[in-house]
Amino acid sequence: MKKQWLRIGDAPLWQFVTDRFIRSEQFAEVIITAHPEETAYMQLHGAYRVVNGGSDRQASLRNALAEVKTPYVMVTDVARGCIDKALISRLIAARDKADCIVPALGVHDTVAFHGETIDRGALLRIQTPQLSKTDVLKAALATDETYTDESSAIVAAGGSRHFVEGDEAARKLTTLADLKAMACFEGPAATVLSGNGFDVHAFDTEGSMVLGGVAIDHPVGFKAHSDGDVAIHALIDALLGAAGLGDIGMLFPDTDDTYKGIDSAELLDTVVTRLKRYGFGIVNADITIAAQAPRLSPYKEAMRQRLGTILGLPPVRVGVKATTTEKLGFVGRKEGVAVMASATLNYINWTQL
Repeated sequence: MKKQWLRIGDAPLWQFVTDRFIRSEQFAEVIITAHPEETAYMQLHGAYRVVNGGSDRQASLRNALAEVKTPYVMVTDVARGCIDKALISRLIAARDKADCIVPALGVHDTVAFHGETIDRGALLRIQTPQLSKTDVLKAALATDETYTDESSAIVAAGGSRHFVEGDEAARKLTTLADLKAMACFEGPAATVLSGNGFDVHAFDTEGSMVLGGVAIDHPVGFKAHSDGDVAIHALIDALLGAAGLGDIGMLFPDTDDTYKGIDSAELLDTVVTRLKRYGFGIVNADITIAAQAPRLSPYKEAMRQRLGTILGLPPVRVGVKATTTEKLGFVGRKEGVAVMASATLNYINWTQL
């Protein structure tokens, strides 16, 4: 699970942090950088300004700065989730004192460097957010040199830095211990999200058949861009629907030769990985396969076991049912198979980790 998708109540961490800055009412605009794969999904959470990030923090910051029009910019990390309005106000109040205004805290423990005890009074723990003059920061980042914070880049470029009192509550989320020490965090809401999927595939005149990740003894397969596993395709749509992530065609378009003939179990595994990365747990899944032919009763248990393994669920939480259409419609004429699927998700409960 990526830390920005930890749920605080119903909100992912990135949204929780963003809303705190918006509520401070001290900014003309709040801009979020994100992995290009995630930007469209993040924008579905509300009227947020999200730009594509780069290969590292500094590249992402450059992308965001290209959108900044104000003379000052405050930069922070989503990993610092409990920044309060007082710290923001201290930074803004000191904006004329240097090119970059930085919150910092002293070091209270004895410190050794290469085996030698050094003066801890000369050490500072630098935090974010940091307030910079926009043009100075843009110029300082126009380099291939990598810096871990804005003030280091500005000082290296000949700019000035001024320290203000930091805040212990603005600790950075790095370890599980940090997570549990975040005073402003509540656990994830006990929300249950449901989705459904429906898919059909016509029989081909050749090929092999796979349903629910299981090879079926039948003389022909399905007409499809992938292996045609219509049961898994419907299940993927159910999972994506529950998470609000779109549909199978958006993630794995049939215009992309990458997915030509691919094992649909691989696609399902990709979706499960993405759901977990976004902070979702899978509660259960259920599919109903409508097929006049082939006869599927001998394969249902194998499908249940196979799907359970991919979903990370015990078989009891995976329903696999097969039915006919009493010889009605294209299914009844043995022209293809239709599948309905449903799935439920919850938020991974990080308080129990």
